[in-house]
Amino acid sequence: MPEMTEPVRICESTALEDGGLGVRFPVEVRGRTVSAFVVRYAGGVHGYLNQCAHVPMEMDWQEGQFFESSGLYLMCATHGAIYEPDTGRCVGGPCRGSHLSKLDIAERNGEVWWQPDALFRMPAPTATPIPPA
Repeated sequence: MPEMTEPVRICESTALEDGGLGVRFPVEVRGRTVSAFVVRYAGGVHGYLNQCAHVPMEMDWQEGQFFESSGLYLMCATHGAIYEPDTGRCVGGPCRGSHLSKLDIAERNGEVWWQPDALFRMPAPTATPIPPA
């Protein structure tokens, strides 16, 4: 298990296609584990907390489906808010001008990595009970 501040491998680069499905992963924010995601847009990878800027509800339509039908914008399934995939800025809907919470994501050597920081951390491992003998 990586340390709380070490880079965390999210997925292979080939798992992300421009305007295609995203990959979800857990992030700890203020002591609470929430979902985050990475997507590919215009050749780059971008990551955000999986929470709409309008009301903090998960955004994907189905697991990993964050883009609207054209593949040009991220869209909240609940509120219809539209976001620029590369900046996280809301350009349409109830939270126009607000931003998604952006994560520090990098792509290197064919893999996508997330760099935890003081606000967005790696969740602590949960203890797995030992089954009775």
